[in-house]
Amino acid sequence: MPIDPTQPYDDNNIFARILRGELPSKTVYEDDSALAFHDINPLAPVHILVIPKGSYVSWDDFSQKASDAEIAGFIRAVGKVAREEGLVAQGYRVLANIGMRGGQEVPHLHAHIFGGEPLGPMLAR
Repeated sequence: MPIDPTQPYDDNNIFARILRGELPSKTVYEDDSALAFHDINPLAPVHILVIPKGSYVSWDDFSQKASDAEIAGFIRAVGKVAREEGLVAQGYRVLANIGMRGGQEVPHLHAHIFGGEPLGPMLAR
């Protein structure tokens, strides 16, 4: 169910629980700013989620409240994962769903990295 990004951060969301080590994940990258792991329901041959380690509901929340170091670290983590997964030469997509109309399902900012096949149009109508 899509979420309302104006609501307060929920410390019991699935990504917060993964960050605390309460739930397993297949980690591909981790540093002080971000954690990247394989999506449990992949929509492409490569489908990796990158999440900031701070408690941010959405891109808007993150861009407003995160430090410059957190923002830079998160963006760099997305690029590093794409390079390490060999996606740069063939192309890939980065997607962040925000709010109910954007289809955000977990109230913790996350970016999807898709690759490994032609991805088709950005939006299907």
